[in-house]
Amino acid sequence: MKRVLVVGASAAGLAAAETLRREGFDGTLTLVGDEPAAPYDRPPLSKQILSGEWSPTRLPLRAPADLDALDLDLRLGAAATGLDLAERAVRLADGAAVPYDGLIVATGVRPRRLPGRGAHVLRTLDDALALRGRLEPGRRLAVVGAGFLGSEAAAVARGLGCEVTLLEPAPVPLAHALGEQVGRVLSRAHLEHGVDLRTGVTVTEAGKGGVRLADGGSVEADEVLVAVGSLPNTEWLVGSGLTVADGLVCDAYCAAAPDVYAAGDVARWHNPLFGTSMRIEHRTNAAEQGMAAARNLLHPEARKPFAPVPYFWSDQYDMKVQAYGYLRGHDGVAVVEGDLDERRFLAAYRTGDRLTGVLTVGLPPKAIRPWRQAIAAGAGWHESDLLPAPA
Repeated sequence: MKRVLVVGASAAGLAAAETLRREGFDGTLTLVGDEPAAPYDRPPLSKQILSGEWSPTRLPLRAPADLDALDLDLRLGAAATGLDLAERAVRLADGAAVPYDGLIVATGVRPRRLPGRGAHVLRTLDDALALRGRLEPGRRLAVVGAGFLGSEAAAVARGLGCEVTLLEPAPVPLAHALGEQVGRVLSRAHLEHGVDLRTGVTVTEAGKGGVRLADGGSVEADEVLVAVGSLPNTEWLVGSGLTVADGLVCDAYCAAAPDVYAAGDVARWHNPLFGTSMRIEHRTNAAEQGMAAARNLLHPEARKPFAPVPYFWSDQYDMKVQAYGYLRGHDGVAVVEGDLDERRFLAAYRTGDRLTGVLTVGLPPKAIRPWRQAIAAGAGWHESDLLPAPA
């Protein structure tokens, strides 16, 4: 293999490129990114960048010298527009056709949008800076979507003195992922910090001046942030012959086709640890999967399934939320440590008869580590000595 092409220059793509070099690949390594900026970290966008706590100069994932040391054919500001599997070439928006022997797709996701003009989204550094420039004391911000991104932005805006209205179609925010008990705990934090949280409402249009609701009502605002989820960047793969279904579909090795692998937010792969197909939009998974895809591409004779215990975190107000495992589709939740009312607790998640997830709020990192190990070991719900014995 003489030429490897990595499409996507964020956390997953950079991790793949670094791993290829570390594992001994000395051929042509092309890294393509649609943004003009060098690879940078995204989680701080809705936290430290939006609050003004950090300068954008803290975001780059690697120093220029470290990128230079990778000896990359770096193509920034050039989005991929098509893939020819037979010719083994990727077409770019600038008209170039980049050949490859091995390909890693790491094109990430983009924000879902709503009808209307003038609303903000939050995915890129430019998005974060544009919104940050409008958040001043007394200004009214409407946030559509009370998931993690919307909740983090609402918390930051309240800290900056904005009047915040948080709109969510579900009766309890995040209940579909974390359970109703935990969702209510996180919701109370918004209310206690003065956010006007409105649940069970559907927004049909979002733009300059506010939002329109499905019931005919409206919410006036100086600025609107739409945070209603993401769409995988797979349009450029249409007609390529690869299978696309809410992400680029891969096997347990992150392979989508011979010599074609995927990593990060765009990849939908079969995780054998949980026995299901999943697509994870978390920073830690992006880096881990980038490394795994690169190793499997470079060493096909020694491929290993990618079977991680996913990890994510969120900072909202004074709460540090951390979770391991696959919480979606759970059958039960048990609070086994701490107190929900004090927002300091550990909740364990059951799917079938297995321990499949754990979430903490307000606890130190060491509290969650043994649970991660139990999930990785495939512990049964009643087999883990971390859980209280059944009555």
